[in-house]
Amino acid sequence: MMEINLTVNGERLTWAIRPDASLLACLRQNGFIEVKSGCAEGDCGACLVLLDGKPVNSCMVFAASAQGSSVTTVRGIGTQRSPHVIQESLAESGGVQCGFCTPGMVVAAFALLRDNPDPGESEIRRALDGCLCRCTGYEKIVDGIRLAAARIREIESAAGEQSDE
Repeated sequence: MMEINLTVNGERLTWAIRPDASLLACLRQNGFIEVKSGCAEGDCGACLVLLDGKPVNSCMVFAASAQGSSVTTVRGIGTQRSPHVIQESLAESGGVQCGFCTPGMVVAAFALLRDNPDPGESEIRRALDGCLCRCTGYEKIVDGIRLAAARIREIESAAGEQSDE
């Protein structure tokens, strides 16, 4: 066993881990079950998290390599009681069905919209490239991310206007 220190969703944590444990396994063992275990091969995106702000498949990352890092799961973006506009927009557009892929989709969309507030369809699809959904066919997910992008721009525009007054 070894010890690592990291920050998950803003909370500083210390975990005793096996040197070969994946970040996914350690997150789930420590109660972050919103990070889904899909393929364990980095192909489905269900376990997507932000590691120091970059989207990564947590099943492909050794937890030991997250020493000193910041991890954001979907719960760090929004919760059921306080959803992020991305989560609201996906639900409203019908982009959420069984929900298994949704955490990874939200994390991917969050990273995309943080870096590109007005993405085109091809940019949205590229950002979702590693996230597999077996229910929706992606159209409604893309629509939801477009809706979220428009809403975020509107919120930021209104906030900018208020600060100018």
